[in-house]
Amino acid sequence: MSMVQTIKQQDLPQWVAPLLDLCREAGEAICEHYHAPAAADYESKQDDSPLTLADLASHAILQAGLISLDATVPVLSEESVPADITHRRQWRRYWLIDPLDGTKEFLERTGEFTINIALIDDHRPIMGLLYLPLERVAYVGIPGQLAQCYSDTGDGAWSVCELVPPLLQPDQPLVVLASRRHHGDRLQTCLQWLEKNWPCVSRSNMGSALKFCYMARGQGDFYPRFAPCCEWDLAAGQALLEATGGCLVGLKGEPLRYNCSDSLYSPPFYAMSDGAHPLWERLLQAGLD
Repeated sequence: MSMVQTIKQQDLPQWVAPLLDLCREAGEAICEHYHAPAAADYESKQDDSPLTLADLASHAILQAGLISLDATVPVLSEESVPADITHRRQWRRYWLIDPLDGTKEFLERTGEFTINIALIDDHRPIMGLLYLPLERVAYVGIPGQLAQCYSDTGDGAWSVCELVPPLLQPDQPLVVLASRRHHGDRLQTCLQWLEKNWPCVSRSNMGSALKFCYMARGQGDFYPRFAPCCEWDLAAGQALLEATGGCLVGLKGEPLRYNCSDSLYSPPFYAMSDGAHPLWERLLQAGLD
């Protein structure tokens, strides 16, 4: 991958092609481990979350590739060393990545895992890419500029289609995407409110940032999250949603911001695919937090 000079926000689409190729390489490494006899082997990190060889392989590929893309932009990964996590408070623009989002899904063979890459500038995601290694499909969002889905053709090229902003239709079910692993009373309260304020509500559970991909392609309308979640789990999805007319906000309606505190955990949030629909303003006013 050749060196690219630091570019302005309006030039961000130039980075899509090399990022896609980088995700292909990292995705192939993940799939190699996924199909290996030792795929279920892992170590436990300090927070008891699992760490696999696939996480480490993807991290190494992505970190090296992003540095070669532009050495002036630092990289913060879920697998970064503690020094990088400490120094990131000094960074204005940086890559925020999760080399394998959904490690537990990887271990349980559900296939619901992604590679997340976001470019953060002044505390907000200005570009996001979500890659599905098993499907070899990428979703890319640059708010205000680009929202596209790319499929690996298998011959080194990519086919591309535009992502059309989803619209919430009153005669169709409202599809709630929820975490496969995190439930609780607050989620149930939110679901009950929706059922009182929308004719038909359906729920689909799935793991990882895959939920943002479903929302971007019109197969999910709402993703509420009250359980702890890290910034690298969300930033790429937020950029994708904002690029397709959606939003990811805190429970009072403020867009999520990044690298604003010593903690890398995000607050509870709502993700909406049709961000302008009046239903969401009513939900925020209900103050379910």
